[in-house]
Amino acid sequence: MLKVISTKQVRKGMFIHELKGAWIDHPFWQKAFILEEASDLKKLQASSVKEVVIDIAKGLDVLEPDLAPAIEKPSEIKSTSIPVSTQETAVPPMRVSALEEQAQAKKIINASKKAVTSMFHEVRMGKAVNQQVAIKLVDDIAASVARNEGALISLVRLKNKDDYTYMHSVAVCALMVSLARELGLSEAEIRQAGMAGLLHDIGKAGISMGVLNKPGALTDEEFTLVKEHPQRGYVMLTQGQVTDEAALDVCLHHHEKVNGMGYPHQLKAEEISLFAKMGAVCDVYDAVTSNRPYKDGWEPGVSLQRMAQWSEHFDDTVFKAFVKSIGIYPIGSMVKLKSGRLAVVVDQSSTSLLSPIVKVFFTTKTKSRIPVEVLDLSKQNVQDSIVGHEDPALWGIHDIRDIWS
Repeated sequence: MLKVISTKQVRKGMFIHELKGAWIDHPFWQKAFILEEASDLKKLQASSVKEVVIDIAKGLDVLEPDLAPAIEKPSEIKSTSIPVSTQETAVPPMRVSALEEQAQAKKIINASKKAVTSMFHEVRMGKAVNQQVAIKLVDDIAASVARNEGALISLVRLKNKDDYTYMHSVAVCALMVSLARELGLSEAEIRQAGMAGLLHDIGKAGISMGVLNKPGALTDEEFTLVKEHPQRGYVMLTQGQVTDEAALDVCLHHHEKVNGMGYPHQLKAEEISLFAKMGAVCDVYDAVTSNRPYKDGWEPGVSLQRMAQWSEHFDDTVFKAFVKSIGIYPIGSMVKLKSGRLAVVVDQSSTSLLSPIVKVFFTTKTKSRIPVEVLDLSKQNVQDSIVGHEDPALWGIHDIRDIWS
């Protein structure tokens, strides 16, 4: 039996059937879940969601008789299938600021670059993936993302064009870990997602770097060759005794689209696994935000806006969770404030996706630089707010990465 109750009446042990509000209004991705953690209860009651629907057949009822009318359970609820783990979901460690995490993130990125470059080289030579090295990389990346979800992800985006193939794997690993956390997956599943991200493009080890780093347009023959990397990677992993189903699946299917127009198997939405849907979003986001040999990357916020229009590519529920995982205004995004000033996002707020921490540096009124000021837009004493994304190029700003990094 379902009941509509106030969030003030919610307690641990209740089965939340539905959250009454827009997805950006609350910190939870899952539409239905049992509320087990005191921290989750605190998050819910601190959010702007005023009412929830509970299922008293699956969890606890309110402490006192509730006069809210019962509602009928819908006969069918369409949602993305999420693997239900029998393990406990991840308990995030103490969060630190992006600035505090940057030094450690840089060390991890440098170590990852060497390890992934070596991994690709060994695979090219016919050797198997060193799974112990890969596991250590995933553990280090996952730990950094847990401390601050944006620090490593934003820094790895600064890879140079020649390093793209290798560092793209590191970036997708981090993005997959962050997304898996947002989805509420278990620690084991988070590591699976990270490993899948790290190995998703291993098939490119079998393609000439001259083709991968070509500054101009690929020929039809070259494009066909590049499109073979999912199958090549799958064969490389299976021959190298990699047995993790998520890693194999994401490697083979991260270019599938929910409309069935992807490759290599033209799978449609219901045929694509959760991990492969996650891989598709993470792969594209890092690709479009990175500088490539043939084009410069898009600004992070602009990238999310454009990806949101590609509904035929991505699973909608997974994409929305992805946005929540990196922020509506990701670190490195340039935004315009209500005051007419321009700022770059330097960290996420723990209380609001719409009010990150920004570094103000430019005024549109005189079109000139101003003394840098850091503002936490979620604080009550800060009167400014974000109006929307801005393209740095339109304002002649070419050092946006130097400003925030």
